[in-house]
This record gives sequence, structure tokens and C-alpha cells, in this order.
Amino acid sequence: ALAKAGHPFRRLIHTSGEKMTDYNKYETVVGLEVHAQLQTASKLFCGDSIAFGAAPNTHISPVTLAHPGTLPVMNRKAIELAVKMGLACHCTIAKENWFARKNYFYPDLPKGYQVTQHTTPICEAGYVEISAADGSSKKIRLNRIHMEEDAGKSLHDVDEQNTCIDYNRAGTPLVEIVTEPDIRSSEEAFAYVTEVRKLVRYLDICDGNMEEGSLRCDANISVRKKGDPKLGTRVEVKNLNSIRNVKRAIDVEAARLIGLLEKGETIRQQTRSFDANNGTTFSIRDKEDADDYRYFADPDLTPFHLEDSFIESIRAAIPVLQEERIKKYMALQLTEYDATVLTEDKLLADYFESVISHTSNSKA
Repeated sequence: ALAKAGHPFRRLIHTSGEKMTDYNKYETVVGLEVHAQLQTASKLFCGDSIAFGAAPNTHISPVTLAHPGTLPVMNRKAIELAVKMGLACHCTIAKENWFARKNYFYPDLPKGYQVTQHTTPICEAGYVEISAADGSSKKIRLNRIHMEEDAGKSLHDVDEQNTCIDYNRAGTPLVEIVTEPDIRSSEEAFAYVTEVRKLVRYLDICDGNMEEGSLRCDANISVRKKGDPKLGTRVEVKNLNSIRNVKRAIDVEAARLIGLLEKGETIRQQTRSFDANNGTTFSIRDKEDADDYRYFADPDLTPFHLEDSFIESIRAAIPVLQEERIKKYMALQLTEYDATVLTEDKLLADYFESVISHTSNSKA
């Protein structure tokens, strides 16, 4: 019956004599890392454009390509957008900030390290509120929001024999929004990513286009028996490029992990990828720990301090978000359903705002 209903755990039906897996005795635990590309005109540490769709390796310079002797210069607009996101998510804003080098070697990383905020995230704690299927609300706690630069892009379908590299995206400013392990189902994960995408669009922080890679999601997934306070070994599924695939990947990976436990096998801490075509995950590498990246303060970037006046000026510029607009429209005699539909998309809500300035007949 579950299989016919499209339930993700279809492998409940076995040949005669096989043990049936009881998935209901397990709980899925998920933490999400959402990478949002900031809507600046230029990269995080140089003046190269971040515009999407340019010919490969045209938005580059000696700084992007990490030529010897080049030095980074901080993008002030990226700081403003990161603070705006943190304030909208009820975070504590760190006034003392600095960047670290995250060392690893991969062809799309020209410097051989990524500049990120490992020790001092610009935004700490906070939460994003989601609506559950039963209509109730749930606060998904955030661990941090920090700034970092993006890597380049590996192209595997350009040449039959070789992988090609496009460095246009290298150095693009990102915020990484990291949750606590508060998510308990793929449905909650779907609702969370939907809410985050809506939020970054309302704030004009990111365009939220997952198909273009400006919003990407990594899911840290583990399973445990219900009632067990100890978290299970987690597996990270990288670079999920649609909200639907976030949901699918969590269902598939949770089922795989439960299957391993039921067989008495050990779960390895891995980084995996999701194949959307056949609905499976596959291993990329064993998961690294923080020590493997050899973090240290970037000596080429000075620490920066945020004044109270700077933070408050950003707070004052935050636009009216969906929840407030829903209350406003319901006060204009619209139903909650109408108000919610109108505010799901910021452009539609802005259009509605301009129309009702000319009439008192809000419903029409």
C-alpha cells in the first residue's frame, strides 16, 4: 500500500522468508547548509563581474586566478547583505570579524584554499520559522550564517577525454546558512528551503535561482531509533539543485542508512552526491573533519569591525516581509488564503501594493 501511494520507503515488500524492515522505529535527523550567492555587482575580493551566463573564463583577472603577488580587497556590499540576512533570521551579529583560509586542493579552486569565516561567523544563532503540514509552525534553529567565496565550476560534458574548468564563478560572494540538526523529515526540509528562498528574494540578497546555481543546498542526514538521544553517523549529500531534489535525496538516503543498520553494517561518514535521473546517492569521498582543512587566519585580509550605527542602518532598510504583509492584507478584508497567495512572490506582492494605492476595493 505504501508503495502504491508513492511512499519513499518502497522497499517494504520482500521475497518470502526475508525480514521486513520496520522503518517506523527510526527517526531521520537532518541539518541543512544553504549557500546563497549574494547580489553584488562584483566578486568578494576583486572587481570581476559575477553576472551569470558569460562565456567561460571571461569574468576573471589575476586576482581571481590567484597569480603570485595579487592581494584581495573586501567587498563592503557583501558585508551589508550578510548582516541583512542575519537580522531577518533573528541572529546575533558579530561585531569583530575576520577571514580564514580553508585549505584543500581541487581543480576549480585556483588558490588551493577557500577564504571563509570559520572561527568568526558574522551571524550567530537565530532561526527560520516554517509551517508544518498540520498547519502548526516550527522554528528551525540556525547555528550560523557566514561569508565565503565560491569555487569555479568543473565542466564534464564539454570534452570527451578531459574535465574543463570555468573560473567565472570563482570568488563570487556567498553566505552559507547552517541549521542545527532540527529537521525531522524531508517535508520539513522542503518547507525550510522554500522559506529561505522566499526570504532571500524578499530581501534582495539572492535571486534564488537554483537551476543557475545561485542557491544550492547540502543536506547532512543521519538516522537513529526513536527515543535515542544520541545522533547517528551523518552523511552529507552535496549540491542539491532544486527543492524537490532536496526532498528526494533525504528520503532516499534515509532509507539507505536504515537498511545498513538493519543489516548490522557500520555507517561511514561520507560525502555523497544525488543522481536525480535514477533517484540514488553515490559516494564521492570519505567526509573530512575541520582539522583536515588546516584553518588559519588569512594574513592578506585585515579583521573588520562593525559599528552599531552600521548594523542599525541595515535593520532600518529591511523591507516588509511576508508575515507582516499577510496581516496587512487581512486587515484590508482579504482572506488569509488570498493574502498568502499574493505574498508568496515578492514581485506580485509589490505589484498588488501599487494597485491598492489607487483603490479601496482590495479584493477586486
